[in-house]
Amino acid sequence: MRKFLASLAVALLTFVIYVIFSGSVSSYDLLTASVTAALVGGLTGAFVVTEPAKAFSVVRAAYTIAYFFRYMFVDEVKAHTDVIKRILSPRMPINPGIVKVPYYVNSDYAMTLIANSITNTPGTVVVDVDKKKKCLFVHWIDVKTIKPEEAREAISRVFEEYSKKIFD
Repeated sequence: MRKFLASLAVALLTFVIYVIFSGSVSSYDLLTASVTAALVGGLTGAFVVTEPAKAFSVVRAAYTIAYFFRYMFVDEVKAHTDVIKRILSPRMPINPGIVKVPYYVNSDYAMTLIANSITNTPGTVVVDVDKKKKCLFVHWIDVKTIKPEEAREAISRVFEEYSKKIFD
């Protein structure tokens, strides 16, 4: 039953993503989405989802949606605005460097969400991960601190809060 639920979770996610990206709900696209979702779910579900109950949690889904909107309309806008200011104003200080940023999540999925969120936000990119010491090494366009906890506060704390609620 666990394998079936894991496959179903992946299949449902695949179906939704397929329909969203195809931009169509024609019978052909729904049939294609169903076949694709069944294949992807059947082939990868048991490997991708270890705890099916988490995949069907409405609370986690709500946090995922809240995170998406927070990330896209707050964090991305602030980061893009900062980088645009730096491009348009040559006198704006740039103090690039690599800082150590600790993280306090347990699952690989949670850590990956944090790392991807940092990397996809302009001005920062994760260049290395130390899973044993639970820290990320981040290239930051304007290093404001080299203290790990302060860097975490400035770069990844919000991402980590959502990541814990979604994956841990």
